[in-house]
Amino acid sequence: MVTRISGLASGMDIDQMVSDMMKAQKIPLDKMKQQKQWTEWQRDSYRDVNTKLNELLTMAKDMNYQKTYVSKKTTSSNEGAVSATASPSSSMGTYSIKVNQIATAAINTSQNKLSKSAAQKVDPNKTFGEQSGVFNKDVANGSFKLTTYGQDGAAKEVTIDVATTDTLNGVLKKINDSGAGIRAFYDSASDKVVMERTVTGNFNKNGSEIIFGSDTGSTTFLNSVLQLDETKETGGDNAKFVYNNALTVESTSNQYTINGIQLNLKNVTAGNETISVQTDTDATFDSIVKFVNKYNEIIESVNKKLDEKRYRDYAPLSDDQKKDMKDKDIELWEEKSKSGLLRGDSSLSSGLNTMRTDFYAPLAGALQGFAQLSDLGITTSSNYLDKGKLIINDESKLRSKIAENPDAIYKLFAENGDGKTKSTMGIADRLVQTITSTIGKVEEKAGKTSWTNQKFSLGRTLDTMNKQIDSFQDRLTQMETRYYSQFTAMEKAIQRANQQSAYITQQFSG
Repeated sequence: MVTRISGLASGMDIDQMVSDMMKAQKIPLDKMKQQKQWTEWQRDSYRDVNTKLNELLTMAKDMNYQKTYVSKKTTSSNEGAVSATASPSSSMGTYSIKVNQIATAAINTSQNKLSKSAAQKVDPNKTFGEQSGVFNKDVANGSFKLTTYGQDGAAKEVTIDVATTDTLNGVLKKINDSGAGIRAFYDSASDKVVMERTVTGNFNKNGSEIIFGSDTGSTTFLNSVLQLDETKETGGDNAKFVYNNALTVESTSNQYTINGIQLNLKNVTAGNETISVQTDTDATFDSIVKFVNKYNEIIESVNKKLDEKRYRDYAPLSDDQKKDMKDKDIELWEEKSKSGLLRGDSSLSSGLNTMRTDFYAPLAGALQGFAQLSDLGITTSSNYLDKGKLIINDESKLRSKIAENPDAIYKLFAENGDGKTKSTMGIADRLVQTITSTIGKVEEKAGKTSWTNQKFSLGRTLDTMNKQIDSFQDRLTQMETRYYSQFTAMEKAIQRANQQSAYITQQFSG
């Protein structure tokens, strides 16, 4: 390492002189860093565009679903008694429903309080061993069985172990977690246990829904400790209703699907209630409007990027330059620096042009009056500055077309075609292809955050720039070292000359 002597002999400010000399040498490095910064901004700008394109792609895929166009809405004459939810396959029309019985779940409760006396009450979180004499009957180690039935008639038998080290809540949790379809809990206010089925319906028509098995051990836990009596159970009931005055239906659940309509039974009715099923025109209309608005938003944003002016005199600022500027001035400068990052990009321009064609081109083989967007009251903006924005200039026409033939609207947007010829494909299918292709081309340039630089062109460019910057910085370090070496040699020479002059002066003086 070179020893630096900073002007002790010459009286010159060597550090300042070297710094000034290096400023000129650093100009190419500053330009490299500025170019690197601009390339990073360009990469990020491409990725921002891809984020927006992905949003449009997601909506285009959603527009391929049939439910978007043929969704149904239902109304009930008595929502408090019976409501309904229609599927896209539901037939439109009016249906009558008379509810004769609501499905209920079987339930059983303790016949007596669990605590032996009011003075000392059961604590469900203490062990049985800690509460000897508190329960009507002390607990001994053992087990008991419970049996329930499923809708298929199959029995589910579980064995629950009980020990003096268990708590009441712990045993009840074992019942709940057993898979027998039983919910059990202790109500401290009434000092009783509630045991009920987690599903409605009458599954065991010959007896109780929750069947008690034999206990093992010295204590009959269900009867003596929990004070439960199997014969006192309130059994579960099936729901019963009459459909269109003709078909009598019995169901273990209050939810029943018939003709694609899910009925939700809530209360018994005195007579018939009416369920109406209609095409949900509003939902389809809203989906199309949102799609059009998102498309307009995207093309406006991307076109703005493509048309931005490039200000070449406003290069990215270096850290040294920012030190001498105010924050507002930096912000205004960088606004100009970042302008025109994607100006005239051919991939994006081509993608937008293809998307416009995808929207406007008619669908081959479509039903007359449903072949293109203009048939629905959606046209292109007459303002050339809008660059192909879509305008819904006749909302009533769009609504009427949806109501007239939702299937034809669905085909216009989502027809699969042959998968190759765009004229046979619906608008959404075309757009999915075009947007996916455009996103891929942009990724070839700018990649994704999860990619390494070597996977995309701008990344490889940045790697090259980093190598060039590192190499140039090494050169500058060597150059600075050489300058200091030269000045150090000069300082040493001056120092020797001064020493010789002083010696000679001393000799003459002597």
